[in-house]
Amino acid sequence: MTQYPSGTLKIGSVPSLGWVALGLVFLTGVLHVYAGVVEGRAPVTLAGVGFLGAILLYLVDYRRPLLYLVGVVYTAVQIPLWYVAKAGEFTTVGYVDKAVQVVLVALLVYLYWHTRAAKNTSSAP
Repeated sequence: MTQYPSGTLKIGSVPSLGWVALGLVFLTGVLHVYAGVVEGRAPVTLAGVGFLGAILLYLVDYRRPLLYLVGVVYTAVQIPLWYVAKAGEFTTVGYVDKAVQVVLVALLVYLYWHTRAAKNTSSAP
């Protein structure tokens, strides 16, 4: 295992599907910031900032399995919140964002499961 100084980016340790997840997180984060600014909704903007902050945590390899689980909950909760908050006033940006989020939730579940399975296999006697 490669040793990195604390707080440095660990780009080489990101799995291929991790890059896909990062792209989806970046996309939903940017869409949230955009929608929050355009609609004047600070909570939406802050949700986007939360997504973008998670990218930094992931890239410094801060407890990735935990980030997967938190990401599943953080993202999945936003889908019904959007449906209730928009109440029939849905936009194309919103539909695209929710499609991205559905794929992201599935991918994060897979990454968590795969990480746990790999850990269990490597620790087997």
